[in-house]
Amino acid sequence: MTKQAIIIGAGPGGLASAILLAASGVRVKILERLPVLGGRTSSLESDGYKFDLGPTFFLYPRVLDEIFRVAGTSLRDEVEMVRLDPQYRIQFGSGGRIDATPDIAKMEQEIAGLSPADAPGFRRFLDENRTKLKLMEPCLESAFLRWQDLVQTRLIKMLMVLRPHQSVDTYLKRFFTDERVRLAFCFQSKYLGMSPFRCPSLFSILSFLEYEYGVFHPIGGCAAITAAMARVAERLGVEISLNDPVKEILFAGKRAVGVRTETSVHNADSVVVNADFARAMQKLVPDHLRNRWTDKKLAKKKYSCSTFMMYLGIEGRYDLPHHTIHIAEDYARNLDEIENQHVLSNDPSFYVQNACVTDPGLAPRDHSTLYVLAPVTHQHPNVDWNKERARYRDLLLRQIKKAGYADVEKRIRYERIVTPSDWDSRYEIYRGATFNLAHTLDQMLHLRPNNRFEDLDGVYLVGGGTHPGSGLPVIFESARISSKLLLNDLDIPVPWNNSNPPTRAQSLSEKEMAMS
Repeated sequence: MTKQAIIIGAGPGGLASAILLAASGVRVKILERLPVLGGRTSSLESDGYKFDLGPTFFLYPRVLDEIFRVAGTSLRDEVEMVRLDPQYRIQFGSGGRIDATPDIAKMEQEIAGLSPADAPGFRRFLDENRTKLKLMEPCLESAFLRWQDLVQTRLIKMLMVLRPHQSVDTYLKRFFTDERVRLAFCFQSKYLGMSPFRCPSLFSILSFLEYEYGVFHPIGGCAAITAAMARVAERLGVEISLNDPVKEILFAGKRAVGVRTETSVHNADSVVVNADFARAMQKLVPDHLRNRWTDKKLAKKKYSCSTFMMYLGIEGRYDLPHHTIHIAEDYARNLDEIENQHVLSNDPSFYVQNACVTDPGLAPRDHSTLYVLAPVTHQHPNVDWNKERARYRDLLLRQIKKAGYADVEKRIRYERIVTPSDWDSRYEIYRGATFNLAHTLDQMLHLRPNNRFEDLDGVYLVGGGTHPGSGLPVIFESARISSKLLLNDLDIPVPWNNSNPPTRAQSLSEKEMAMS
């Protein structure tokens, strides 16, 4: 008899799981609360403008390509992508900027423009992190369900190289003396919602991935990725039901046997949760069925920062880079205000995506889209967004002038703002913490919610709230890990077993991607 799986949420993790499970012979149904696909990797469309809601960088395409190949297709066949060069501009409130490029010689020149003594450190950084990624791949591809899984000779041997006790910033001092140069290689910790001064040095591989494998823009935005995943899943027979929120997971004892929506009951052999972990536990599972992750214990966990978002449809174009990251003059203070004081900065760091320089179809003719993001505290009593929303909007419009975006307000033809309060209420993200549980050492590997959820039987987790963590490539890995566990538990062979992945010739190489 064909086994059945219900997936709660049509985000990238849920869609990747659906592809892997359906390709292995499982009957899959996805139930999505919102009327659109993609979760935080969906799009906002209005008046001819199209914006990514969340992620705008697409990195390390190999993982998703391997998932597509399980379904008999490839990433290149499904999505048109452009490799960016420069990848982004990073500018410093304290002075100077770097136009980050994957061209090693040019990047050395960019670094030398800030700190000549640091330029040779770039190649050493790449070489060491190339080795580091190879050592880390087994951790990123394996389930860690208990502390005993840490006691592996292979993992113990890694520790001297991985230096998990160091922060990313401390680790980078091995290569770069200038704080601005270090920030150019560690601001990526914000992909995890963390400060580079606290983020474990394991995550130095994030910037390495950008230079080694490229920063891509999918034509149509990152939401084009999740749209393609949905097409592939449906070709495999996956049923996707939008605007269909799950009200509760149904249990026989502590074993999940299905879910209930507003209109129907769906029976299942397994349930995959792709919703925000903490919010899903609160809303879908009775507290008495949870041991390690009760409401009281969830409240004591550490959560990432949130984001203040502005999506602006603009008349005219700006001849500025596709991505610009601005680092506040006193970055340490800015981070402390976000993570510890839980107040709003007067000089916030920010990010602007000017996507129409690469993808003009995202806006009407002679118009463009600006996506503006400022990292801010997650929901906290110190900040009332009903009072702060308009003030912070005006502050950011002044801030982005520092990146060359002058006269924006008078050119706005469409505007939408999303605050941490909106992430919390509309998008059902616990505390509005857009990057989920923080990636501290005490919330990683087996200490993160397990891919095979430890408190319940027949429940599996995918997405940024489980192992390995946040970021699209890592979320895709969580789908592979969780799907493999689910199939093993149902005694279904795993034809795409990670221990026998496609060869590099079969996978989409970085050179192929650069040429696509």
